[in-house]
Order: sequence, then structure tokens, then C-alpha cells
Amino acid sequence: MGADEEYGVARQRFDVADAAPLLLDPQGVVTGWTGDARRLLAYPAAEAVGRKLADLLTAEDAQRVPDLVERCRRDGGWTGLLTARRRDGQPVRVMARIAAADEAHGCSRWLVLLSELADAPGWDMSRTVLERMVSDAPVGIAIVDTDLRFVWSNAALEQFGGGPAPRRLGLRFADVQPGMDAQAVEAQMRHVLETGEAVVGYEHVGHVRSAPLRETAHMLSFTRLEDDRGRPLGVYYTVVDMTERHRARQRLALLDRAGESIGRSLDLMRTAQELADVAVPGVADVVTVDLLETVLRGAEPAPGPLADTEPVALRRAGHRSAQDDLPEDVVGIGEDAAYLPGSPPVRSLTTGRSWRAERLDPPAREWTADAGGGRRAAFPEPGLHSAMTVPIRSRGTTLGVTTFFRRDHREPFDEEDLHLAEDLVARAAVCVDNARRYTRERDAALVLQRSLLPHRLPEQDAVEVAACYRPADELTGLGGDWYDLIPLSGARVALVVGEVPGHGIDAAAAMGQLRTAVRTLAALDLAPEEVLAHLDDLVARSAREEGVEPGADSARSVGSGCLYVVYDPVDGRCAMAAAGHPAPAVVLPDGSVTFVDLPQGPPLGVGGPPFEPVELSLVEGSTLALHTDGLLARGETWAVDAGRERLRGALAQAGPLDSCCRAVVDALVPARPYDDVALLMARTKRLGTEQVAAWDLPSDPAVVAEARRMATRQLAHWGLDELVFTTELVVSELVTNAMRYTTGPIRLRLIRERALVCEVFDGGPTAPHLRHPRTTDEGGRGLLLVSQLTQRWGTRFIPEGKIIWAEQSLTDLAE
Repeated sequence: MGADEEYGVARQRFDVADAAPLLLDPQGVVTGWTGDARRLLAYPAAEAVGRKLADLLTAEDAQRVPDLVERCRRDGGWTGLLTARRRDGQPVRVMARIAAADEAHGCSRWLVLLSELADAPGWDMSRTVLERMVSDAPVGIAIVDTDLRFVWSNAALEQFGGGPAPRRLGLRFADVQPGMDAQAVEAQMRHVLETGEAVVGYEHVGHVRSAPLRETAHMLSFTRLEDDRGRPLGVYYTVVDMTERHRARQRLALLDRAGESIGRSLDLMRTAQELADVAVPGVADVVTVDLLETVLRGAEPAPGPLADTEPVALRRAGHRSAQDDLPEDVVGIGEDAAYLPGSPPVRSLTTGRSWRAERLDPPAREWTADAGGGRRAAFPEPGLHSAMTVPIRSRGTTLGVTTFFRRDHREPFDEEDLHLAEDLVARAAVCVDNARRYTRERDAALVLQRSLLPHRLPEQDAVEVAACYRPADELTGLGGDWYDLIPLSGARVALVVGEVPGHGIDAAAAMGQLRTAVRTLAALDLAPEEVLAHLDDLVARSAREEGVEPGADSARSVGSGCLYVVYDPVDGRCAMAAAGHPAPAVVLPDGSVTFVDLPQGPPLGVGGPPFEPVELSLVEGSTLALHTDGLLARGETWAVDAGRERLRGALAQAGPLDSCCRAVVDALVPARPYDDVALLMARTKRLGTEQVAAWDLPSDPAVVAEARRMATRQLAHWGLDELVFTTELVVSELVTNAMRYTTGPIRLRLIRERALVCEVFDGGPTAPHLRHPRTTDEGGRGLLLVSQLTQRWGTRFIPEGKIIWAEQSLTDLAE
């Protein structure tokens, strides 16, 4: 047989293309040389024939030739890599295959096939090797024809279901895997057939026949098969199970989503619902979250798991089902959830450990205490076949329990599902505990603030008043907004609105201190700008005594705002001043809304120019709207012009003052505002002429008796004869003091409101002082008697002089 014939036999046997063959005798000497061998190594036949194979190799590989000859004799051949040497001495890496080439007369020769590796991906495989490789591969492999029908598949493909390879022949993908999206997979096959472009790494999620209840993920790659002319014969594709990697990605994505979604607020019920929302459908089909009653109240639960001897009071705080509607017979949000002793939820609460059941027996409906006697069931039925209960624990304290269910169409919970649920609940437990702690602190701050705010505005006849306060949302925290109404002398009232920077208990405490200071200063009958000036000094001095700089966190009052308004119902005059606070709005009787042109002034405690007062006259029926800046804010922004326009529109509505006040806040402020909001609305009144009597008196001692007579006649006209004796004494003493210590005009005024007010005006700059005379003193007892016989008395300075006043209660007379 010639060399070309032997090469052809070897080519058929090894199925190798473009190889350079040559023949060796049993001693390894070249006896046959081909043109392909000459092209590969550049030796002509005359130089190559008769040389040993070792002469054609590099020195390193030449030493291996005796061993290769021995292995060929023993095994009948050899396949591997060698480094040949070209005629010019350059090395060339080749793939060599040595096989026995028996001749007819019985002589044994060796056929050597050399393939250069520079242009080859590796070994050229024989059909036997290729068939064995694809048949035994752990990766699922299949070939479909141009009609997308199976014509071949390996054994590894059977692990995904669909039966053995012979049963697949002639079937389509949808026939063997009905649970997967066959249209999407076949669309990829058609794309490959039409374009010739391979599709690599196509991920598909579905349910294979081998695991119908479990969602699986696979990675498929598609390649077109072609004949020698490039015409498509079909599609060759591989399948790799990526389920575990897919589930790991899902778990990480779920935990990541939980970190973003759970705990966005500090509301307990909302946080519990966020936990249920995240877990469906990623973990379960039905999830319930039940919290202890003490947790919902913000109280401190007992550390560790609950004692199994104590009844457990739980309330449904969160619920989510893959089905949209919640049955009417199931416990709803905010309702009590009662479980039998020894049931899985109670067991997890009392042991502090999770519980899992692949198959529920008995059903979960039997966990509920007295479910058949009118009490609602804790869980929906039917179809719940697998369950887990995970206690909600944070910082060593049990807060509640979360229950997970799967329906019949999904696989039962396994250990990985339990670990995922525990991780999810552990993350949520921290948020629940934070919300609980915040609820406790917020409730304490709210109780403190409401105790410091007026429980009931005092009764008076100067204004009709209504107030509304709305605390900030749980993320911002309770602020220090406040309002007040303070009766003043002469039937006047002070209207006050203020705001302390910051949030929390410190802000509420600072607000209480400011409100007390304002009421104390108001009792001195100071003008609005003087009240703010004293308040500013007090705040700055307190900050210095605390050793903090203005603006520091511990100096809570520094930077506070305050608006102080004084209204006199006798003549309708209204004086006001502001310290870092918005000016009030005025609603006239015709419904028009204006804003007082009032300088805001510097905030309290920061220093700056003096506070500028503004005085105006209000017609009866006008409404003053004093508010904090939260009323004008929208979200976290504060724009004065836009806020005032919204407030103008909200105030331009008629109706009872209480209703209008609530309507304004509801219209401008969300249910959970970013900042606290306080609104104080006061509709002005005027005292009638029959309620005020005034006389100008000359500076003559003889007029004191006439003043007493005029006062007596007025009291008789008002029907206040019982107060004649005391009033004569008060008028006599006050008018006498005015004549004795001052010069100029004197004015006597009586005001009948809820109290009888006696006022004496004079132009003197000094105020009388109450003395306690000795028994031997002849005078000095007048003011002492006035203080003992009247409800209260005092001095009020005005630009023209001063007014000494005294009040007698009319309430006792009415009773």
C-alpha cells in the first residue's frame, strides 16, 4: 500500500483534516514522505527519507522518542504534542498522532499524522471521540432539525425531564417541557437558523417536568449546524442548570430590596406591612406579621423569649397575600390575633426559635383560638400546604412573630427558605424595634408638649378664638411650635405664637420654658416689643450660662421665633411685634385677606437690631390668623409668596371659627407634615358703649368725692350695687394717689366685662409701690387695702404716662 493510501486509511480512522502524514519503520526511520509533510517542515523527500524521527524534532523532544516507540508497541499508537524542527532550524509546535499501518505481507509500519497548532484550536477529534464526549457530557445537549424537532440528545438532558432520548425524537420543545416558555426558546432557535448568529448565555426561568413545583433557571446556548455548502441542517444547543445561582441572586436581591423598602418610616404598623409586602411573592404566597400589644404601645417588652405561662396578646400589624382580596373571615390589620397554646406562632414566641413544616398537618386554621365560635381565623384558607414561623427579635427582645405560607402550586419550604426568612425578619426586627423606641419617645414628647400647650383657652370677651396644632411626621420628630392666649388688664388679650428650632423632647421642653417666660412677661403689661426684648435677653443669657454658643444643639431656645400681639376690645387697637416669625394674616369682615406689613426681627437669642412694633386698628369681626412657618411650607421647601397665596385662598371662606381653623390646616398641611404647624385664629369683638364709662378729672382734691359719686351711679346703672363699697374705696385711693404724686390731666375709666375694671390714668412716670405700714404710720395703707379687696391690680405704662388698674371679679356675683 502506498503512502497516500495508508494516509487515507488513517484519515478515515482518525477523521483528521489537513494533517501532514509520513511513514516510519519499526525502528523509527522515515520511509515515506508526503507533500503535506514537505510543506509543514520544508524538507524535500530526498533529505527526509532515511532520517530518524528524532532528527526531525527539537533536542528536548528527541529524547522522548525511545519512550514513544515503546508506548506505540505496547498501546498500538500514541497521540500528543511535539515540537518539530523545520529545515531552517525554526521550531514548530505540532499535534502528532501515531498509529499502526499494517501491510498485506505482515510487515508493521507506523503512520504519523502531524498538524500544526498555529492554525488549529486543538486536537482534531475523531467521530468516536466526539460522540463519546457529547454523549457523556454532564451538560444537557440536543440537536433539532430545521422544523425544531429533536433528532438527537444526550443522556444529561434527561435530568430536566421529558423522558429518555429515543422518546424525544420527532417532538418539539413544548412537547417535552410544557412548564417552560417554549415560544421564547423556539424564538431563539429560529433566530439562529435564520441569521446563523449563535446565541450564548440565554437565561430562562420556568418549571421543568423533573421539578414541576419548583421554579428553575437554565442557561441555554444555541448554534446553527450547517452542511459542506453552508446550508442550515438544524440547531445544536446546550442546557446548564443555573437554579441554585438564580435562587442565590434572588435571595440577595430580596434582601437588598428589603433594606431599601423596610423601615422607610418610624411607624410600627407601616414597618410591619413593609415586611409582609417584601416577602410576597419572593418568599411565600401569604405572610402575616403579628406584634405584641406592648410593642405597639411603644412600651418596653420583657427581654428574651416570652414565658409560656403567660397569655400572649398579639395584634395583626401586617398582611400580604399573592391573591388580591383578603377574605372577610380573616383577621384584618389592627385586629387581635389569638392563637392556641402550643401552636407554632406561640411556640416561636415562647422559645425564640423558628419553626418550619414542609406539609401542614393539622391545617393552619386550627392554630386560631376559638376560630369556629365567631372569632376570625388568623389565616386564609384553603391551599396553604407549607408554613414557617419566625420570631421577630431585636436586641434580645421578642417583639412578635412572622408567619409564612405557600400554596399547593409551589414547592414546600426548605432549609434555605427558612434561612432567608430569618435574615429578612432579622433586618425588619431592627426597624420594628427602632419604630417602637421612637413611638415611645414620640409619645412622651407629645404628652410633654400637649401638657405644656394650653388645654383650654381662657374665656374672655375680647376675641372669639380657635386653635389647631398638628405635629410633624415620625421621621422629622415632634417640634416645638406653640400658641397661647393671655388675658391682660383692661379687658385686653395677648395672642402669642412661637416656634423652637429642633425636634424631640428637648424642643418640647424649651417650648415650655419660653411659653412660661412669655406669660410671666405678659403679666407685667409690657408693650409687644418690650416683651420680645426681655425674652431675647433671657434666651441669650441662658445660653451663656449653659456655656454654649448660639446655634449649638444644647441651646434649644436660641434661634426661636415668636409673634406677640395685643388686642384692646375697647377701641379695636392692635399692637404687635415679631422675632424671626411670619407676620399674621387679617381676614376682614367682607372676606378679603391681607397680611400685616410687620418686620420679622431677629430670632430670639441671636442678637441684632431692636424689635419694631406695628399698631393698627381692626374693625369688629376681623380675624387675626397667627401661624408658624410650617403652615406656609410645602414638603421641605418654604416660599413666602407661594405660601401666602395658598393661605389667602384657604382663609377666604366663611363659617364657624373652629371649622375654618381646621379647614385651613387640612387644606395646607398633609396628615404627616414635614414640620410642626400651629394656627391660632382670633375674631375680634368690641365692647359696647354701655360696657365702658370714662371721665376726665381736673387735678383738684375736691374732685375725689365727685369721682366716687360718678362711679357709684355707674355701678347702680349696671346693677352692681354689691361692688359699690369696694369700688368707692378703689376709686378714692387711685385718684388720690394720681393727684398727690403727679400733675396734669387725670382720667377715670370703668370697664364691665367678665370683671369690673377700674383704671386711673395720669401723666406721671413713676409707679406706686405697695407698702406694709407700721401701726404708728398715719398713711400708706391705701394700696394695701386695694390689693386685699380686689382680685388683682397693677400698673401699665403707655407713651403718655401710666395707668393704675384694679379688677373685681363678676363671676362670684353671677353665682
